Amino acid sequence: MIDHVIYFDNAATSWPKPPVVAEAMVKFLAEDAANPGRAGHRMAVATERMLDRVRKQLADLVGGTDFHRMVFTMNGTDALNIAIKGLLRAGDHVVTTALEHNSVSRPLQAMADSGFITLTRVGYSPATGVIDVDEVRRAIGSKTRMVAMTHASNVLGTIQPVAEVGTVVREAGGRVRFLVDAAQTIGALKIDVGAMGIDLLAFPGHKSLLGPTGTGGLFVNSTVSLDELAAFREGGTGGDSSSPVQPREWPYLLEGGTPNTVGVAGLGAAVDFIAGHPGAWQREQEMVAALLEMMAGHPKFRVLGPKGTNGAKRRVGTVSFNVEGYTPQEVGSVLDERFSIAVRPGLHCAPYAHRGIGTFPDGAVRVSPGVFNTAEDLKTLLDALEELVA
Repeated sequence: MIDHVIYFDNAATSWPKPPVVAEAMVKFLAEDAANPGRAGHRMAVATERMLDRVRKQLADLVGGTDFHRMVFTMNGTDALNIAIKGLLRAGDHVVTTALEHNSVSRPLQAMADSGFITLTRVGYSPATGVIDVDEVRRAIGSKTRMVAMTHASNVLGTIQPVAEVGTVVREAGGRVRFLVDAAQTIGALKIDVGAMGIDLLAFPGHKSLLGPTGTGGLFVNSTVSLDELAAFREGGTGGDSSSPVQPREWPYLLEGGTPNTVGVAGLGAAVDFIAGHPGAWQREQEMVAALLEMMAGHPKFRVLGPKGTNGAKRRVGTVSFNVEGYTPQEVGSVLDERFSIAVRPGLHCAPYAHRGIGTFPDGAVRVSPGVFNTAEDLKTLLDALEELVA
């Protein structure tokens, strides 16, 4: 049991989880923890119904019209790999950005290095922390098959112009698919896959959705047909056992093997919790604004990305910074050991973002408040930072 930790690392994973999450998981394990199957015994049927209920919760959350297209995954990385490796074919061209997490950049770079695809990585403005939509437009060519980008940077916290890029992708015609990584936004910002022109939306369940680790999803919009995607893994589906290959049916084409049913039960409870507690992002934004305001008064702080009140409005709940005279790792250790404050120093699995803003290879210190952080937590953090630079 960890005592007296002030947790400001919610961009990595949210903590603590709402008590209802563990309660739902314990209840499921005690009562219904069978392998899902549409034609099985009552426990199997109950498990299948629970999965479909949570599918619908998540599909509704992102504006999806067919919950069968909500595919359960192990995490956001898994969802992104299913989309990238299921959609792309030899010779395709992909447009991505310098803000991406390694979950996007690594599979794409590996495909490019092998000669399987060609890759264009558009940059971003260090001042605003935002990509240029026109640069994406110029990068799309006759062989472009996918535009893949994050909804918000996990380093800078900056919200990206996803809807505008979605319009650009639509202008290119149905041959180009738009994949969005919603790891930092789902559960915090409103997402509407139809209005934003998103073809595939990948996300984890353990960040702003407040669910357990080992959960996530890939929503495949109705703009994408079954014939466009190859199965990422093949195996049992609990339904069609007669087909010699993975059944071409949503969601089972992309869900080979037994799903993390107990994790999904917890995720469903977390989504219910979020629905009953609106305004969490606004509170996180207020904490971000207070951090930015405090750091603006000290020349020893270097804040990455937009600053001030307007900067806070363009971010999710994330602030990355460096302190003159300290490495990010030293700041993280001091906050942890002297003040029991958990933050995240380093490259945050986004090396291109740090290269673009000049903080590679050491990275920066990232503070990411969450739903359960209090005004007292924030004051302790501000006081600790003040003491650090005194």
